[in-house]
Amino acid sequence: MPELKYKRVLLKISGESLKNGKEDNSIDFEILDRIGGEIKQASEFGVEIAIVIGGGNFWRGALASSLGMERAAADYVGMIATVMNAVALQDSLEKRGVFTRVQSAITMQEVAEPFIRRRAVRHLEKKRVVIFAGGTGNPYFSTDTAAALRALEINAEIIFKATKVDGVYDKDPVKFKDAVKYDALSYLDVIKNSLKVLDLTATTLCMDNKIPIVVFDITKNGNIKKAILGEKIGTLIS
Repeated sequence: MPELKYKRVLLKISGESLKNGKEDNSIDFEILDRIGGEIKQASEFGVEIAIVIGGGNFWRGALASSLGMERAAADYVGMIATVMNAVALQDSLEKRGVFTRVQSAITMQEVAEPFIRRRAVRHLEKKRVVIFAGGTGNPYFSTDTAAALRALEINAEIIFKATKVDGVYDKDPVKFKDAVKYDALSYLDVIKNSLKVLDLTATTLCMDNKIPIVVFDITKNGNIKKAILGEKIGTLIS
């Protein structure tokens, strides 16, 4: 058994990570099952794992707002989308024997517990995986901000942001072949250079409270397990 670097971590998974291709607005169950399998493997080593999940595979509030929908209403629809993803991930984990709880920032008592900080911490202490859905429960805040907020509330040691890119680059590596990857950055580097890693609110929260962030590629097999177990991967922001 490897020596654990972290006791309690927060994993941020974007909704986009759950779909296959740009046009498909759904969940790819092969991807979901792979993610569930890697989380199970990491949990078996005793790491306490909390997850914040996005809803971008079903709905993007900012896009709906730009097309004329009232922003608060668009964001609430996005929160509902995150609950859909959370319940799907819970099902994948529990099929593997991983005790899991979904806590939602918006009340949906038939499918999720309300978010209660002390209850969430107790679940983690009992080695249950806790999935936080519903963002912060407020419009105008991203699920990145929800991840930073929940990490602080549960005293997580680090945030792992799972993306479709293997770290942070100086420019979009999909569009520019000469893009340079950073192994490490400071919070101020991210803010000053407007690097699109986390939104400004989330980055500032992490900086003020000194919680590190690792950005890594979720599409490669084994990366979730490597990240959670503390192996060097992606880009560290601290």
